[in-house]
Amino acid sequence: MIEQTELTVTEWIYLPTAISTEPDVKITSQTGLDVMKKRAATKKGIAVRLTSKFSVGKDPVLLYVAEHSYVIDLEDSIDKSELIKMFRNSFNQFNEKFEIRKLGTTLEHVSMSPLNESLIDYDAILPLLIT
Repeated sequence: MIEQTELTVTEWIYLPTAISTEPDVKITSQTGLDVMKKRAATKKGIAVRLTSKFSVGKDPVLLYVAEHSYVIDLEDSIDKSELIKMFRNSFNQFNEKFEIRKLGTTLEHVSMSPLNESLIDYDAILPLLIT
């Protein structure tokens, strides 16, 4: 059985002064994913941290970081398709929290860049979940 902890926002550093009031200001964003192995006597799992950085040129506007864990019984195995679902679910939750928190900020009409799944090495992450 896979249990998922609640996604917790650990950082929300918003610097609105970096954004000009001019209409053609281009805000860029990049999203990253970090994974760490977790292990207990009867459980295994991974901790997932998602980070999104928004900037105007070289000036930072927002650093948004959230994390949670997936906890799996030792006898259960996870395949690549399940791992992909887990990461997509994590990103969807991350994006939902961003969509709510950005309201009332100068980022209100800005979307988060999607997670580039082609950069995720699932085959390197799967061994973290092998007993």
